Amino acid sequence: MDRNRFLHHRAHLRQLASVAGFAVVVFLTTAAAAQTYTITDLGTFGSNGSYSASQGYCINASGQVAGQSTAPSQKMSDPAFLYSAGQLINLGTLGGEYGVGRGINTSGEIAGYSTLADGSYRAFLYSGGQMVALGTLGADYSVGYGLNDAGDVVGSSEQLGGQEHACLFSNGQVIDLGTLGGDTSTAHGINNLGVIVGYAYNAKGDFLGFTYQNGTMTALGTLGGSWSIAYAINDNNEIAGQAYTRGNRAAHAFRLSNGVMADLGTLGGSGSWGLAINNSGTVVGFATTKANDYHAFISTGGARMQDLNKLIPRHSGWVLGEADGINDAGQITGYGSIHGETHAFLLTPAL
Repeated sequence: MDRNRFLHHRAHLRQLASVAGFAVVVFLTTAAAAQTYTITDLGTFGSNGSYSASQGYCINASGQVAGQSTAPSQKMSDPAFLYSAGQLINLGTLGGEYGVGRGINTSGEIAGYSTLADGSYRAFLYSGGQMVALGTLGADYSVGYGLNDAGDVVGSSEQLGGQEHACLFSNGQVIDLGTLGGDTSTAHGINNLGVIVGYAYNAKGDFLGFTYQNGTMTALGTLGGSWSIAYAINDNNEIAGQAYTRGNRAAHAFRLSNGVMADLGTLGGSGSWGLAINNSGTVVGFATTKANDYHAFISTGGARMQDLNKLIPRHSGWVLGEADGINDAGQITGYGSIHGETHAFLLTPAL
């Protein structure tokens, strides 16, 4: 699933279409008590020959966003980007066609993954204007999903035997974090305390969210079902993710705080995914609607989620499909559809 997530999102981007404007900021005034947002279209680098799209995956305290965009280049059709001070900056790749920024820290360092010239994937750290490959656990595949302010990157890599394990890239080393007794694991997030979260398979063949600290991987619970995934952790050790409900009837976004896993519900459909959490405990992600569409959501204080599409201008033309990152100022990034294309967005709380 993790190896294909980038390609899955590229296919998902192609499917989303709607109408609206390009590179504009729009404002909403409302008498409602709910927080509302202005929205900025981050645009793209252009078409890669078949379509034009971008997605924002992460945001730091300065409002810098990292992600991926198409580009009009045969050798580099989908490079990683940094959005900073109103500009979309092409970070390039590690020599292949694709690159994506998945995590960004306070100083603007970016973790992600890219293809090499031979098509294999490598985790990278972008720092000081350079994208550097981070190595593997022995095979030709690794990906980076998150990092902290110390520059420690987490993700996963393949061993020579073909098993994919969660790993920590730190001080030039690739550290295997192991599993919960099964054969596969992936790390998705790390906080400034060094606590890592992700998911791992156990000996029964179920996958469970985990925390990893001081050399020990500990399984998280579920919402009554058999499986869970942890996608993000804040500096208060609160966790966002997805877990199956009783009887494995559905998979819902959750916020785990003080040992209690709160079901954040859905937007009327069957599933939801909690992808990011800030230090206030606000979770963002995406969920299915009654019409089986994907809409971005926000959940504050462990309460049931709100559709972010209802918190932006009604006639903006945007359909916000997924929220992937939120900072402590409440700014949110992700992707949505505008003018028949899928573009990264930046939401900023309206005054």
